[in-house]
Amino acid sequence: MALAPASEAVDTHPNDDFAAHAAAVCGTWAASGEFGDYVVYERDGRWVFAARPQARIVLTKNRVIVDQHDGQRLDFGWQGKPADALREAFAGLSQPNWRLYGWVGFDYCAPHHGLLDHVPDDVVLAQFIVPGLEAFIDEAGIGMENADEETLARLRELAEHPMVPGSGDEINVTVDHDNYRGRVATAVREINDGRYQKVILSRAVDIDYDVDIPATYVRGRAGNNPARSYLLRLGGLAAAGFSPELVVAADGFGTVVTEPLAGTRAFGRSPDIDLAAREDLLSDEKEIAEHAMSVRACFTEIESVALPGTTAVDEFMVVRERGSVQHLASTVSGRLDPEAGPWRALGVLFPSITASGIPKAPALEAIYRLEPQRRELYSGAVLMADSGGALEAALALRSIFAEGDRAWIRAGAGIVGQSRPDREFEETCEKLASVAPFVVRAAR
Repeated sequence: MALAPASEAVDTHPNDDFAAHAAAVCGTWAASGEFGDYVVYERDGRWVFAARPQARIVLTKNRVIVDQHDGQRLDFGWQGKPADALREAFAGLSQPNWRLYGWVGFDYCAPHHGLLDHVPDDVVLAQFIVPGLEAFIDEAGIGMENADEETLARLRELAEHPMVPGSGDEINVTVDHDNYRGRVATAVREINDGRYQKVILSRAVDIDYDVDIPATYVRGRAGNNPARSYLLRLGGLAAAGFSPELVVAADGFGTVVTEPLAGTRAFGRSPDIDLAAREDLLSDEKEIAEHAMSVRACFTEIESVALPGTTAVDEFMVVRERGSVQHLASTVSGRLDPEAGPWRALGVLFPSITASGIPKAPALEAIYRLEPQRRELYSGAVLMADSGGALEAALALRSIFAEGDRAWIRAGAGIVGQSRPDREFEETCEKLASVAPFVVRAAR
């Protein structure tokens, strides 16, 4: 089940009916509770269900812990770049050929930009599993890597009765609980004072009831057309999301790609309204300037890990529809320098320009200072990678998160000098509408 070339990791969507069915099957497998922690990852018309961890890798601010199914354990301190610590962890895995699934949280950026003082010691920066079970579903049917017939039969039995989630409860996303407009106004002043050019400020909306995350994923996937989707439960964190873009994809054969989205309008209201919004998006000077600024920054980041002269903008400022919104989108690629490798590329491109700001370091400092709640997985990435050098990281936006007794959704907007607080707040509402209508209350 090798990753497709990164240059092909763009808009490939299955039939809507099949997509809804495949998501429901994976939601059923996840909700069964029979396979331990899991990651569901959709890409290019195939859903992978990775479960039964054979190894678990946890990266905190100060330590790396690797627990393996055979009882072996590594636990060591680290300093410097997270990629170097992770490479040491991967080298200690029992199996020389591996594929892993998991996530990197927003705080993964802190060591790269001198911001570790903002991160508590016990915060998990990244967590991955090497699965003992990799099942998949695509239009050809259900299959499994290294098939165990008993497990495959059980997966097929569960798939005969895919979940049909109930309706959701209304979530009001239009209340400015944490002075988002005021924080936007502060950022605009700082931008006009020359402290940075752009920053993405976000806000969280807490959900005041227990959430059925797998059922929410199933409902939400039927109502979204993401670049990638995911459903996971790792450790104490559960999440489901409909990612609009890739942070980075490296195919293991030399190609590296990023796909920045910047510039947003609502989508799905009516054909005439959607067309008018599209035309407005393509002619809005603020949105065009914001997008061009982001593409230029992404070009520089790819160029820093690519072979000289190979970085290119393959696609510039097209409109892509993602659930309840439409975006200006571009694709930037290069030939990955073998001395850099995929994990260094992730470190350079992470967090996405479109979820942080420009220049990245002062924008990140502003995020830590101006946002009242830690982002955790929001604007991090859900990823899959293998020992052959392939890596794909989907930006963790348009998602719902649950940990302990808390569940929440979150969205942000790109703030530049021309930003208006009311419009930026409205944009967060438009983005939250990709998830909020699909949230399913957990059964009591």
